[in-house]
Amino acid sequence: MNASQRPARLSVGVVGAGRVGTALGAALAMAGHHIVAVTAVSDASRERAAQRLSGVPIAPPQDVVAESDLVLLTVPDDVLPVLVAGLVATDVRVNGTMLAHTSGRYGIGVLDAATRAGALPLALHPVMTFTGRPDDVNRLAGISFGVTAPEPLRPAAEALVVEMGGEPVWIPEDRRTLYHAALAGGANHLVTLVVESMDLLRAAGVGNPGAMLGPLLGAALDNALRLGMDGLTGPVARGDAGAVADHVAELARISPEGRRAYVALARLTADKALATGLLKAQDAERLLEALAD
Repeated sequence: MNASQRPARLSVGVVGAGRVGTALGAALAMAGHHIVAVTAVSDASRERAAQRLSGVPIAPPQDVVAESDLVLLTVPDDVLPVLVAGLVATDVRVNGTMLAHTSGRYGIGVLDAATRAGALPLALHPVMTFTGRPDDVNRLAGISFGVTAPEPLRPAAEALVVEMGGEPVWIPEDRRTLYHAALAGGANHLVTLVVESMDLLRAAGVGNPGAMLGPLLGAALDNALRLGMDGLTGPVARGDAGAVADHVAELARISPEGRRAYVALARLTADKALATGLLKAQDAERLLEALAD
């Protein structure tokens, strides 16, 4: 981005000194914006703000908003609607102020009360997990941000994302829930699947399941991202109904909850493999029989 394309330097406030808010605030500060105030209630959030946003004063939400051209609303999803309503109720001036939340779940509709009062609404969701460690800011480099904004604000929203090191990806307002479900289903359930696999390997006598799974799962993820269903291997791809039936029976003995997840995912895998021509109809039929309740 050349100098003529850079947005004006902004006074930025952060409402919510969590892992995401402090990381984004630090990234904007590195881009030349001025972080003017931050909210922090718990000891942990105060410490995080002191580490990442050194010297930035801690203030109540309405004071943060009053001092800012851009406000990052980086609070949990369930808190966001209440926060927006509360800010509007305080009669703090929001006319002309950019309010940007970082929730994947919501678009800009959750900011409607503030928008009616003249605020400029943005939804900027970083597609990344944040641990609170110092490398969180570095994790922003090259990641996608799910961006939703009124069309006139789209250039400003995308410019802010680029300044934080990310890549803006436009998400229509009416697709935000689907977008968020896709991300949560992939990232969150992946953790559960890996942990379940490690638990089962330990039960099978493997002393270091992480070392065994790492290369296999890394290759599987790479194949899935590059090749889609063409990257599928294993008994479902081969139509090996006997192996699948044995898996289901053994999981029923060792991990009934794991069995239910295995059956549901194997059915979905078989459906997708059949739809893409990877699996023949007669093989899919035998698999579904093995997966029947």
